[in-house]
Amino acid sequence: MLQNVAVNLQTLISEINLPTVIKTTTFPGAANESIFIATQPGEIFQVNNGYIEKFLDISSEVLTNNGYDERGLLGLAFHPGFPYNGLFYLHYSVAGTEGAGAPYSSFTPNPCNMVNLTWDNREIYYNHIDTVEEWGLQANGEPIKRRKLLNIRRPFLNHNGVNSLNFSKETGRLVLTTGDGGSGYDPFNLSQNDLEIAGKIIEIDVGIPTGITNPPVVTRFNELPQLVQQTLTVTAKGIRNITGIAYQKLNNKYLKVIANVGQDLVESIFAYVYDKHVPVTEIVQNADISLLNQEEFINFGWRGWEGNIPTAIIGECAPTIAYYYDAINTSLKRINPLTCYYHYDLRPNKFSGNALTGVQVYLGNKIPGLTGSVVFTDLFRTENSEKPKKGVLAYTRLRTDCKLSDYSVINVNDNFGNNPAFYVSLGTNLNQTRLFLGVYGSMNVGDRNLGAVYEINP
Repeated sequence: MLQNVAVNLQTLISEINLPTVIKTTTFPGAANESIFIATQPGEIFQVNNGYIEKFLDISSEVLTNNGYDERGLLGLAFHPGFPYNGLFYLHYSVAGTEGAGAPYSSFTPNPCNMVNLTWDNREIYYNHIDTVEEWGLQANGEPIKRRKLLNIRRPFLNHNGVNSLNFSKETGRLVLTTGDGGSGYDPFNLSQNDLEIAGKIIEIDVGIPTGITNPPVVTRFNELPQLVQQTLTVTAKGIRNITGIAYQKLNNKYLKVIANVGQDLVESIFAYVYDKHVPVTEIVQNADISLLNQEEFINFGWRGWEGNIPTAIIGECAPTIAYYYDAINTSLKRINPLTCYYHYDLRPNKFSGNALTGVQVYLGNKIPGLTGSVVFTDLFRTENSEKPKKGVLAYTRLRTDCKLSDYSVINVNDNFGNNPAFYVSLGTNLNQTRLFLGVYGSMNVGDRNLGAVYEINP
């Protein structure tokens, strides 16, 4: 039985642009951790003991528009050796790379007339280019770009991942989550295609030298130079759009907790311990002869499955399965979610959700009701449509019987009043004993300086 938990919010920084990533690390030569906050337009702020300074500003290099946008500065990760080597990594959409856009940007499948759509002429019909870069600190402490690790052509504006870079506590590699490419319903089924970079969890061994500082722009693994392929492994596919990965040590292994955004009906958090790291060189080598055992991948089931249910579409008279054969083909290969919550749910202590925006494991004791739990955020609750939109903080716990875990809404005492407050990001410190909440006053990136980051306290 989950207990009722109430928390308060303490302001760490305010009047910033939309915060996409909140993390901590120890700056070289420092005695304690600083909080680093990345914003969608391209700034990174450093907060330490109440002192705030701008660590980096690449806004001139980052692509966003003035309305709703899922492009921008999406990922920030500090090397585990950052206190000594000063290395960190960024994932962002590159300014000046907009293309003509892929077809089917507003796609809805027709179960009565299914066609296999393909993404053709990719060098012309794409939306933008994302890049993953390695940065370092100069002797004077100023950041400097060192090299690009990947340049990825994306078909649509949305589903690029967010909080998309993390270092695996298990392997020490840089983890990139890519999203299925966007539109809706994954029109080209990129997430289930092993050769496609979209819709995967990819680990990058940043310690392997390639001699390549700016690799070619690609959409598939087999388009990469072999020296780059040798740095990459794939651990999961069937992903729609991941907004966070958290790790929790269990004996000598690590539990991976993943937030995967839903389509129309359900938001899902997945958790697993055992996975297999399939080298990209092996994927490429076996792509044409189907020798790769596809069950080696962790498979989240998308596009055939949306969380714990087959992906549905509202027909003329009733909901029906959007991709019947996809759902059948992945039904035994996919993993089941840890927990799900729905876009329409009026049960007590539940909510009607919109989009899962973050997940963290909390191991602290300051908020006893949450110790050892999985905490997550939703952009805003939809059942209060006439009131100012406000996000949701909730939590769940692991079960050992493989059944779907229950969840409970956390009561947040805030001072937002009649102002909208979208919960856009969730962060933690290195030992996972503190929680940080990113809030924005609008869903439009161009509405500037409406953001704040809070520490979640009892």
